Amino acid sequence: MAEAYIVDAVRSPVGTRKGALAEIHPADLGAHALSALMERTGVDPGAVDDVLMGCVTQLGPQAGVIGRTAWLSAGLPEHVPGTTINRACGSSQQALHFAAQAVLSGTQDLVVAAGVENMAIVPIDANASVLEKMGTRREGAGWIERYGEQEISQFRGAQLITEKWGFGRDDLEEFAVESHRRAAAATDEGRFAAQLAPLNGLDRDEGIRPNVDREKMASLPPVREGYTITAAVSSQVSVGSAALLVASEAAVRTHGLTPIAKVTTLAVVGEDPVLMLTGPIPATAMALKRAGLTIDDIDLFECNEAFAPVVLAWAKETGASLERTNVNGGAIAMGHPLGATGAVLATKLVHELRRTGSTRGLQTMCEGGGQSNATIIESL
Repeated sequence: MAEAYIVDAVRSPVGTRKGALAEIHPADLGAHALSALMERTGVDPGAVDDVLMGCVTQLGPQAGVIGRTAWLSAGLPEHVPGTTINRACGSSQQALHFAAQAVLSGTQDLVVAAGVENMAIVPIDANASVLEKMGTRREGAGWIERYGEQEISQFRGAQLITEKWGFGRDDLEEFAVESHRRAAAATDEGRFAAQLAPLNGLDRDEGIRPNVDREKMASLPPVREGYTITAAVSSQVSVGSAALLVASEAAVRTHGLTPIAKVTTLAVVGEDPVLMLTGPIPATAMALKRAGLTIDDIDLFECNEAFAPVVLAWAKETGASLERTNVNGGAIAMGHPLGATGAVLATKLVHELRRTGSTRGLQTMCEGGGQSNATIIESL
């Protein structure tokens, strides 16, 4: 039976909008993770079959097939191809899926799955302003006929989820405080040391607040009048990159590699694009069904904290334990560098499975357009 092994996984620290990584060109940011991965695995970079890099806002310095330019910016062999993937926030998780599928199909043996995003240089939805200048819009006639002129946005989706599942502001803020607490504890205890490749003098994630002022959090205005969602219960604008090397059994033997995990189950779903952020619920169900597992068979979960209600609703519907979810904090504390986040979460999950001696982890995240990936990874 074919296997898709993860040889290693590495990430940059996640930086803030005005932090130490803010001015690094996205191609150089991606190159940092790729270089670190090649160095850590010791594999001949010339043997890599393809480089798949997730990136959401492919505009300006993030355009021009950044998966290719990042590889070349790292000084790595020209004959190795690269491409860029956009499945919204799940872009680099989808890169991991495509890498695993290439290996499982027997068509490739060594594939890099990576992600990059510098939101300080290329803000989220920067391409929308380009459309406005062109005098056009994102939605076509068919979309408008189907969904009407109603607002479609992540903020509205998060608010609709909050209302549908009946979460109060205290619920959301309690979750956010816990995200910071866990991330701060993980940092202080050195849990991220094995997965981080320091960059530009930064050796820890910048957005974590060890001592969150709950009163100040409660005083923040909502993102819109009448909303429950505030900035404090939302993921941060961030900068980061990550990369994983996926290998076939033949490649493991040929190159003398020692895998640390394997990708066992892949799922991707479409869901209501108006609610937008509920996809992790059916994606998790699909992954478990394909694997022949129950939610209790999973040791650790990574569910992206785009907004607090996303994870709370997912846990409520799937029965996943919040005690075993995002155990080292999530995007509310650490940030969400869009196209890099899927690879960042996979890196966190692989290393935490190994650190704790756990066997099986499930990763999922909400994505634009009402989509979601779910991945089950087993530690070796």
